[in-house]
Amino acid sequence: MKNAMIRATVRAVCAATLLLAGHAGWAQQKAEEEPGWAKGRPKTDTAMRMAPVPAFPIPTAVDQLPTKKFKLPPGFKVETFASGLLDARGLRQGEKGTIFVSTLFVGNKVYALPADGKGQAKTIIDKMPFATGIEFHKGALYVATNTKILRYDNAEANLDNLGEPKVLYDKLPGGGDHSWKYLRIRDEKLYFAIGAPCNICDPGEYAKIYRMNLDGTGMETVAAGVRNTVGFDFNPKGGQLWFTDNGRDWLSEEIPNDELNVVSGPNQHFGYPFCHQGNISDPEFGWGKDCTGNEFAKPAALLGPHAGSLGLKFYTGKMFPAKYQGAMFIARHGPWNRTVKYADVSVAWPDGKGGAKVEPFMTGFVENNTYLGRPVDFMVMKDGSLLVSDDHAGAIYRITYGGK
Repeated sequence: MKNAMIRATVRAVCAATLLLAGHAGWAQQKAEEEPGWAKGRPKTDTAMRMAPVPAFPIPTAVDQLPTKKFKLPPGFKVETFASGLLDARGLRQGEKGTIFVSTLFVGNKVYALPADGKGQAKTIIDKMPFATGIEFHKGALYVATNTKILRYDNAEANLDNLGEPKVLYDKLPGGGDHSWKYLRIRDEKLYFAIGAPCNICDPGEYAKIYRMNLDGTGMETVAAGVRNTVGFDFNPKGGQLWFTDNGRDWLSEEIPNDELNVVSGPNQHFGYPFCHQGNISDPEFGWGKDCTGNEFAKPAALLGPHAGSLGLKFYTGKMFPAKYQGAMFIARHGPWNRTVKYADVSVAWPDGKGGAKVEPFMTGFVENNTYLGRPVDFMVMKDGSLLVSDDHAGAIYRITYGGK
C-alpha cells in the first residue's frame, strides 16, 4: 500500500508538472503565434482555461488502473491484459501472434508484446516522433509518422533489431495539428488520412483520406472534407470504408458532434470546413454552401459533441453474441474543450441504408469529471476477445464474453 501511495504521488506530481509546463508552453506559444487548436477559441475565462489534455507522463500502476470500475452489458467481462505501456495507442497483430502497440506524443515508440500479453513489452522502435500509424501485412510492419510511411520486412523474426526500414513515402506534410496517422490495408492498398492542419481553415490538399500501392506509388484520394480521422475499417459485408471524424472546436460546447461516416461512392466530400455534423454551416467558411441538401455526404450517425472519436473496428470474432458480430466498436477518447467530460467504448450497427445505430458499450473512464483512462484503438484476438488500448493510463484491456 505504501509503495502504491508513493507511485500515485509521483504520478500526480509528474502530471501536475507536465500540465503546468504544458499550459506555460501554450501560453508562450499563444503570445508568439496562436496554435492551430486555439483558432476560433472564445475569449471567455472558461474557454481560455481549456487546452488539450496531456497523457500521464508515466503509465498508471497496474493496481490503480480503472479496470474494476468499467461497466459492460451482461455477460461481458473486462480485465487488464497489459500495463506499463506508456501512451499505448494503435493495436495490430503479426502472423505469429506478436501484438504491436504504437504511441504518439509521449511515447514516440512502438512496442511488441507476446500474444498472451504476459512478459515484458519490448520496445522495437524508439525516439520516433508521431510513431502512431501501424499496420501488419504479409510479414511486414508498416509504420507512419507525420512525415513518412515506412515498412519493416520480416518484422516478427527481427524484434531485437528491425534494421533499416524501406521508405515508402516521405512527402507527408508533417506539422503538429492532426498530422498523426492511422493505417489500414485492403486489397493490396494502404489507406491513411492527412488531417486538417488547424482547428478550422481552408485545408487545401489536407483533410482527405488517401490510398496508395504498397510500394508507395499510385496515391489517390478516397474521400475529401474529412477534418481528422484516426479510426477507420472496412465492413466485412460489402467492403465499404467506415470512419470516425472529429468535429471542429470552439463553435459551442454542445455542437458540432463528431461523425461516423461511410464511403459509399467516389468523389465524396464530407463537408469540412464548410459544414459540420451534416447540417450546420460554419460561421466563417459556410457562406454559400448547402449544408442541408445533397452537396455534401451526410453522416451515418452523430457521436457526441467533441467526443474525440478515434479507433474503429468491425468485430469479426465468434466469442461475442450474434448481436455484436459485424458491429463496429468505436473509441470515444473524450473531449478536452468541453466542461463536462465523457469517454467510452461505443458500439454501432449499420442499418443497411447508409446510417447506423450507436450506443455505449463500456463506460467508467471518467470519475468526478476527471479522466481515469481514455480508449483509443481495438484488436480482435484469434479467440474472439477484444483488446482496447488506453493511452491515458498506458494499458490494454481485454473484453471477453461468458454468457449470463
